[in-house]
Amino acid sequence: MRKLNKLNQIEFSQIIGVSQGTLSELEKDKYKPSLETVIALKLNFGVDLDWLLIEEEVVSNSGIFRVQIDDLESNLISGFRKLNLDDKREIEGILNLKLKRYRNRA
Repeated sequence: MRKLNKLNQIEFSQIIGVSQGTLSELEKDKYKPSLETVIALKLNFGVDLDWLLIEEEVVSNSGIFRVQIDDLESNLISGFRKLNLDDKREIEGILNLKLKRYRNRA
């Protein structure tokens, strides 16, 4: 989640309320996160709790939650999250136009 949002360990640890050292150990799987940390991940990043706690893929209305993404997709998601609602809708409109053209070519 930290890398997906292009945050360094210090920035991410401040957001979720743990020390940078604790975050480093969590990332190395030395121990499991506290309940407070799990809640912070849910509230700040929308992390699915089933996936986080039991590493089970979760099926939602939009498909499977856990997917591999490349750097380009990660950058797009990170940038998109920083936009206001009007800008997000504008990007959605551009995407819909591109997809329509793609479908017409296929």
